[in-house]
Amino acid sequence: MKQINGARDVSSFSPLEINGRQEHAILIDELDSVDKQRLFLGGERQLYPNSLSSREMESLTALCDTFLPSIDVSDTTTNASLVAFYRTSASMAGTPQRVGGLISERMKHPKLWLMRLALWFLSTWIGSFILCGRASLSSQFPYFQSFPQMSQQKREEILLSWSLSYFYLLRMLFKSMKLLTLLVFFTQVNEKNENLSWKAIDYTGPDPEFITKTKKFKASTTIGSQRPNNEEQNACPHKEELFGPLNRGIINLDKPKDLVVDALSTFGIPASVLHSEKTVNCSSNPSLTIRCDAVVIGSGSGGGVVAGVLATAGYKVVVIEKGNYHARKNLTLLEGPAMDQMYLSGGLIATDDMGVFVLAGSTVGGGSAINWSASIRTPQHVIKEWCNDHELELFDSKLYQEALDVVCEKMGVQSQIQEEGFNNAILRKGCQELGYPVNNIPRNSPPNHYCGWCCFGCKDGRKGGTTETWLVDLVNSGNGAILTGCEAIKVLHKRKKGRRDRNTATGVAFEFEHGGGKEIGFVESKVTIVACGALCTPKLLKRSGLKNVNIGENLHLHPVAMAWGYFPDSQVFDGRPEREKKSYEGGIMTAMSTVVAEFNKSGYGAVIQTPALHPGMFSVVMPWVSGKDIKHRMSRFSRTAHVFALARDKGSGTVNAPPYSISYEMEALDENNLKIGLEKSLRILAAAGAEDIGTHHFKGKGLHVKKSNLDEFERFVKEESSRPLRELSSAICSAHQMGSCRMGVDSKQSVLNQMGETWEVEGLFVADTSVFPTALGVNPMVTVQAIAYCTSQSILQVLRRKKVEYKN
Repeated sequence: MKQINGARDVSSFSPLEINGRQEHAILIDELDSVDKQRLFLGGERQLYPNSLSSREMESLTALCDTFLPSIDVSDTTTNASLVAFYRTSASMAGTPQRVGGLISERMKHPKLWLMRLALWFLSTWIGSFILCGRASLSSQFPYFQSFPQMSQQKREEILLSWSLSYFYLLRMLFKSMKLLTLLVFFTQVNEKNENLSWKAIDYTGPDPEFITKTKKFKASTTIGSQRPNNEEQNACPHKEELFGPLNRGIINLDKPKDLVVDALSTFGIPASVLHSEKTVNCSSNPSLTIRCDAVVIGSGSGGGVVAGVLATAGYKVVVIEKGNYHARKNLTLLEGPAMDQMYLSGGLIATDDMGVFVLAGSTVGGGSAINWSASIRTPQHVIKEWCNDHELELFDSKLYQEALDVVCEKMGVQSQIQEEGFNNAILRKGCQELGYPVNNIPRNSPPNHYCGWCCFGCKDGRKGGTTETWLVDLVNSGNGAILTGCEAIKVLHKRKKGRRDRNTATGVAFEFEHGGGKEIGFVESKVTIVACGALCTPKLLKRSGLKNVNIGENLHLHPVAMAWGYFPDSQVFDGRPEREKKSYEGGIMTAMSTVVAEFNKSGYGAVIQTPALHPGMFSVVMPWVSGKDIKHRMSRFSRTAHVFALARDKGSGTVNAPPYSISYEMEALDENNLKIGLEKSLRILAAAGAEDIGTHHFKGKGLHVKKSNLDEFERFVKEESSRPLRELSSAICSAHQMGSCRMGVDSKQSVLNQMGETWEVEGLFVADTSVFPTALGVNPMVTVQAIAYCTSQSILQVLRRKKVEYKN
């Protein structure tokens, strides 16, 4: 099924009068797309077709219903929504069919074939005997049973044994099936954008205030149920709210190419079309060729900065972005659709051994569009290490200090908080009770920004991601455009006359959808900037023929381990009731403790912060020990707080050739730092008044704090924080990826120099987190923007020099 992106029909295109100029704009009709997006993971429509065999589906259905069975609790509660939630199994909700679609079309894990093989095996008695052992045997004929034929109790015992198995492939199977089943069940929605579990777990779905304001906004505008004409668009005082601040610069290539060429010409960017009746898929014969000064691949915190700086300086810039533009009123704030639309591979990325679950942005604005607002300057101990140990003078320069100031001012970074959300209030309270250091986290949002849905996009434009800052500069300059839905497939480079040592970058070849098929386009440029992120940049460079052995190596992930605490509604903090606060509301990150950060020593410790966990992600990381237990845990969702430890990892990994193949291994030091962080996190939750506490270890043990004595508490904390973390026994997550194309002073140890230019190809620059020499240890947005700002100054020097050369 073709992905719905809300793009306007071609019949609505015509010249618009904007700022006194005639421009062709290919806009996103955001009002219509809000309704269309209800089709994502909900209603009678499936987003992805399910191509699993009947045998595979038989096993998948049995697995899903084992994780989420139908349970009758009508004799223990009169809460109708809770009774309905417990009574509904995964298959009753249609979850297996949706999971089958994700396995068939969306997942890109290199061991996906093993999952499908296991599903087939489980549909047979001999395969079930191999994977399940004696548990598959029956005392009655025919004695051997396939997994779907077993009782719920037996199936649960088998899944539990897999989760703790000596064989890591069985642990991988458990972890992957649990992830898919629970994530889909708790994020799928019907035609009314509702999930059957949400009322029972006390979750509102999308921000109610946002939904109310959007409905009122739509009703108050001059645009009703029909599309606006040009005069209405120009006269509309809320145009930016309707279409987003980047609407004039967004170009969707799944439109008649002549209109695309006209749109580009309004920015002074020439383009030509190869007219052919056949679909063009030859990389040497593109259907569309664009010429500019600079092409930037990626629009996140790295690419967005470079694009904005170069365009403001007067150079013609084209941004190639794989994702689509989701702005303000075009957002759903629904967990499932947002992850599918705005996260790399729909948020379904994990290391090859399923040891780390990885989240990365893939939309206009990249990670800055869906991150948690934390805007922390590069720590001084990191600057010192990069200067002294890695001999990178850049980080001790006036330029880098200027860059930090510039990007923080551009994003509106400040540290004040008007009201603190549930999780952060608990973290702060616990730290204060224990005497641990706790500080306000600088954010690129105002003091009264009380929003727990920022991980699904910024609903009001008050979070200063690149879609609200640097990319706005690009569009307002009149010198740049953003091509959405385009995936770069190869950086173009060739050997120029008189050059013997290395090639020179000449642009990029990219792939885009047009007329139901795939076509190839070229952007010819004087400089090329790759900013695809630490997971995708190495693969693009390798596909482009670069041979540097460091490409894809030295990947750091900032591994995260979490602890949870349950706070009943009657809980009181600081003498005032917190009954109305929910775990998913409020600023995602406002408080941070450095109690185990080691900032004054090596810096290789862990910081303690809070996450954004809506029902899908909450269910994924919580332990599963039985179908009834997970439903009980989910019923306490809105009052379960999470605190996590984020390690500055010395361990590293590799981004490999297959799609999203990531190998990674923590060092013993990293694991020890996470264990210390977990210990502190459990103490913080207990000190803040949690009734129950626990970690995400698969055994799922918890402690009722109020009923435990000091010895029992100490024994529990010691036991849970000392469990091994590197053997798939606990949910480890990562939202920061860095270092896979690191900067350095020697081509034998790095991929690019201090200017951000690759050692192998002249005029080819990299500007994303992959350039970090080591792990950073804190949220990386400010650091990557500062480095990108410095890189953009180097690129400006190159462009000025080329301009002089062309004149001569």
